[in-house]
Amino acid sequence: MAPTLGILLIIFSLFFFPLSTRSRQHPLDPLTPSEFIQIQAIVKNSYASSAYNLTFQYVGLEEPKKSKILSWMINHSSSKTKKDLPRMSFIITRINEETHEIIVDISNKSIVSDKVYTGHGYPILTFEEQTSASSLVLTYPPFLRSIKKRKLNISEVVCASFTVGWFGEKKKNVKRNTKILCFYLDGTVNLYARPIEGVTIVVNLDVMKVTEYTDRLTVTMPKAEGTEYRKAKLKLPLLGQRSKGITAIQDGGGFDIDGHSVRWANWKFHLSYDMRAGSVISLASIYDQEKEKFRHVLYKGFVSELFVPYMDPSEEWYYKTFFDAGEYGLGLCAFPLEPYKDCPANAVFMDGYYAGQDGTPVQVKNVFCIFEKYAGDIMWRHTETAIPGKFIREVREEVSLVVRMVSTVGNYDYIIDWEFKQSGSIKVGVGLTGILEVKAAEYTHKDQMKEEVYGTLLADYTVGVYHDHFLTYHLDLDVDGHDNSFVKSTLKPRRTKSESSKRKSYWTVDKETAKTESEAKIRLGMKPTELFVVNPNKKTKMGNDVGYHLIPGSQTSSLLSDDDYVQIRGAFTKYQVWVTPYNKSEKWVGGLYADQSQGDDTLATWSSRDREIENKDIVLWYTLGFHHVPSQEDFPVMPTLSGGFELRPANFFESNPVLNTRSPPSPRTFPNCTSVNS
Repeated sequence: MAPTLGILLIIFSLFFFPLSTRSRQHPLDPLTPSEFIQIQAIVKNSYASSAYNLTFQYVGLEEPKKSKILSWMINHSSSKTKKDLPRMSFIITRINEETHEIIVDISNKSIVSDKVYTGHGYPILTFEEQTSASSLVLTYPPFLRSIKKRKLNISEVVCASFTVGWFGEKKKNVKRNTKILCFYLDGTVNLYARPIEGVTIVVNLDVMKVTEYTDRLTVTMPKAEGTEYRKAKLKLPLLGQRSKGITAIQDGGGFDIDGHSVRWANWKFHLSYDMRAGSVISLASIYDQEKEKFRHVLYKGFVSELFVPYMDPSEEWYYKTFFDAGEYGLGLCAFPLEPYKDCPANAVFMDGYYAGQDGTPVQVKNVFCIFEKYAGDIMWRHTETAIPGKFIREVREEVSLVVRMVSTVGNYDYIIDWEFKQSGSIKVGVGLTGILEVKAAEYTHKDQMKEEVYGTLLADYTVGVYHDHFLTYHLDLDVDGHDNSFVKSTLKPRRTKSESSKRKSYWTVDKETAKTESEAKIRLGMKPTELFVVNPNKKTKMGNDVGYHLIPGSQTSSLLSDDDYVQIRGAFTKYQVWVTPYNKSEKWVGGLYADQSQGDDTLATWSSRDREIENKDIVLWYTLGFHHVPSQEDFPVMPTLSGGFELRPANFFESNPVLNTRSPPSPRTFPNCTSVNS
């Protein structure tokens, strides 16, 4: 009997990916190329008939239960004999216009379950189907007539796929559609700066056909002049004096990487790649010198969703309400980092793999970089001059470890950093840069604008539309153990009652432990509140609860009305802080199926059950937001806009954990060198 396709693919994987690359050392390691090949073979073999049109929309690790992973870690750290946990994968496929949720047991080469999803929403769009849909338009006769009417050259037109959102349509009328927008090059590579306005094209991705087409209006095309951003093409003189050059010298990395496990200073953690979330930090623990052991801090942290709604309600713009993680994939859109520019000279790089539309593994080189950061910051210091005859100065330099990924979702580039500090803090940073999404308009000066344009005039015929960026983080904090509580410490002013004091007022702290999910929801900025995740079962010697302090960044929340379809889908942005009991299935705040979702599987929906959260295994959700009013400085390419937040120890240690930290080596001194240009 001839071998099946599945058997051939498994043989291929065994031949091209040696056993050493398939031997797993950690249950949270991302899927390997050979595992992707095996998954592809197993799934395709179960649908071997040529009648099936099968595409892989998402392939990721189906993680073992949290309790099993923690037990595995205990056995691993104590060097006890341990068995590898089963390797499983969760796959979302489209098969003959149906969405299937498949769990594969990679170890046993079998399908554990295969369910057809019948709810609202669709899975992540693949690169391949977006490219096919965009190419389809370029030969569509009505579009060619529209291009000719505008006196444009079709060879200079490029198109891209944009998700369509949901605006109250009933399920039977919701097809797996995408809208195609096109742009004009003709002298620039900054395609987003030259939109072909007024044309609406809808493509059904399942049948790959144009199903709707309108050409509603014609708007003057923005100029190509002034849109260039490549240094080699710029005619302008370079700014500033010529730099003398800065070189970072490090005698080997100050950290160790074993597979996907990272050890640095007093930290250890696991770094993984997921095609939806991108970078995933797990099992972050810090060494307590006094207790002589590692203590748990963060079981898992990642960007659960990146929601970007635009504020133009016009026909060509109203639907632009993007879920960048759930519709496009932050990991899928993470491209290789450039050494010496995206990351410093002392960075170490790590690759990632995802499944293409046909299930074949695709490598992303240098998807992460890891580096020690020493930028002249101060960890702590003090100068003492009050002691007669003595001058005391103690300074400790700040050296931290950064894990970086950059995800380019269409026009925007998002720089996502996880920074570990020896003090026990974890700082999360986000940088927004790239190209604004602009609208063509008939204006060359602000005085010409007599009606609302929903944006800022940036250049001739070019309006930068108002919009938001909301990054919601899944933070499964396990502070010194997995049973934790969420404490709100509200600062309240008091009048002085004692007549013996000359003060008339002061403030004090009222602490409240949230017992249920509804008590934990917080809209920041309403009143001065400090937020903590504590372990009520662990006390310091002074009797304080062991904890970590969430230090928020921006206090931005959604300004949209609750009944707006956009806000129904993105209801998790109404509050910046939520707390839920741990549930393995609750990962994606916008729902597992974000494309054309209807808001029935969001963080707000889960939390409406108002479950108990006191002294439980809990998850903290924090939304970092930006209201973006574009300015001319953001054009033609946007300087990085930064934000972030911090998780900082609060009575976690008995005293300053970096009092006696090791200082970095003294700077090397190099002899002066001169160079002569030949």
